[in-house]
Formats: sequence, C-alpha cells, structure tokens
Amino acid sequence: MTSDEVLRARSATRRFGDFTAVDAVSMAVRPGEVVGLLGANGAGKTTLIRLLLGLLAPTDGAVELLGGPPDRSHRARMGYVPQNLGLYRDLTLAENLAFSAGAYNCAVPDLPAALRDVRDTLVGDLALGAQRQAAFVVALAHRPEALVLDEPTSGVDALARAELWDTIRAQADRGVGVLVTTHYMEEAQHCDRLLLMAGGALVASGSEHDIIGDTRAVAVHTADWARTFAVLNDADIPVILDGTAIRVPDTDPAMIASALSEAGVDAEIKPVPATIEERMLVLARSR
Repeated sequence: MTSDEVLRARSATRRFGDFTAVDAVSMAVRPGEVVGLLGANGAGKTTLIRLLLGLLAPTDGAVELLGGPPDRSHRARMGYVPQNLGLYRDLTLAENLAFSAGAYNCAVPDLPAALRDVRDTLVGDLALGAQRQAAFVVALAHRPEALVLDEPTSGVDALARAELWDTIRAQADRGVGVLVTTHYMEEAQHCDRLLLMAGGALVASGSEHDIIGDTRAVAVHTADWARTFAVLNDADIPVILDGTAIRVPDTDPAMIASALSEAGVDAEIKPVPATIEERMLVLARSR
C-alpha cells in the first residue's frame, strides 16, 4: 500500500464453506476522494467492507487500512457507519456520544441544531433521519482519516439524503478517503469514482460514463404496461420497471418487437442511452 491510499484490497477473497462471497477483489481508496461501491443485494459489498475493517479475515489475498493491517490501532483512525448505524438504541443520544468519545479518547462532539432538542431522547425513539444524522456525528467525532459508510442514507427522505451527502463531501474536502455503498443510483453522481460488484466480483470501475460505456437500452411505451412487462419477463428479456415505465437494457430492439408482436401487444419501441442501474443489470446477468 502506498501513502496515498487509505483502503486497499489485493485479490481479497472470502469464502464461507463452498460459497464465495468476495472473489479476488482488488481496489483502493485515496485521501480526499469519495468512492461509491455499487451492486445488488448479495453482490458482496458488505462482506468486502467487513474485510477492509478487519471484522472478517480474508480466505485469500490481503487488505490494508491506513497503511497497515486492519487492527485496533488502525481502526481507531477511521470512522464507520454500518447499515444498523452502530448506535445503542437503549441509551440516549447524549449517552451514545459520551460513550463513543470515551472509546476514542476525544472530546464529546457538539450536536447540530437539528439534534440538540433530542439529546436526552433514547436513540430507539428517534426518527430514522435523526438516527442517521447522529450516527454521522459519532463516526466523525474523532476526525477520522478514512470513512466507511454502508448504506448511510437508506430509508430517509430526499432532503435528509442531500444533507448527509453534504457532510460526506465536506469530509472528502478535508482529505478523508470515503468508501460508501448505496442503493440510490442517483447518488452515484456524487462519487468521484465507482466500483461495481456482482456475484462477489469487481466487474467494473471508473466514472459513471466509463462503466456505462456504449451500452444502450430500449424504452417501451405502451398502455398495457403490466402485460408488456410479463411478456418480456417470460421471454427472459432483462426488463426493468420504474413505476409504469418499461426499459430493456442491452437487447436488440427487433427481439423486443418480435416478442411483443407475437403476444399481440401494441407498443412503441425507442432506443435510448442506458443508465448505471441498467449497466449493473447487464453485468450481473453476465456472471
């Protein structure tokens, strides 16, 4: 690992019996950049994070955190917001802050204005948005050099997500290397670089433009969207439903037209640029 990397995996593999959760993944995060880790449920994202943090040992390969092994001394210099937020629900917000400050031997952080009135409320009684904001306060109190965020904005509204992303970007601006997983594809645009996992492997990396490449999609416009979706799905065509809008990535429009014509479905078919989510589906199906 070089001095300009805060997280590094070298052919990191983790197997559970016959199941390979992470398959020879090599990646790195540098100071001051926000790297998005994308992939469907079960792609291996959380397992990779646990390897990087030393919560799991790799079966093969190696991981490094802040220039060394992911041991206690190196973990003390990083911040982590897990999917379950890592807060004690039966303690108040103030008690959570005091406990974390004691563990990291740092000053108890000031609360943002939005949380001051609930400092004596049990965390389990706080709204999810307030819990997520509190988890960020705890994770950042000791001014970490690396920040790992596993689905940090899940379940909160668009305004709260935007505010949390402002916090993430502010950390990167002060030189912190950030690795973040998300299911919200629009959040990929906030990242400096993306890593895409499928089936435990790293299948693509780079900017959103780099990953999409020349992949195209087909937009299908029809009054009978439910039947159209069923016909295409039954034909093993990779169809995506967004509300009532139907899109098909990386598929010959003639194949789609033929399947719909044979089923007697009237639809307008139009080639369009693919999205990052559609490219993810294409790469996942190729595994």
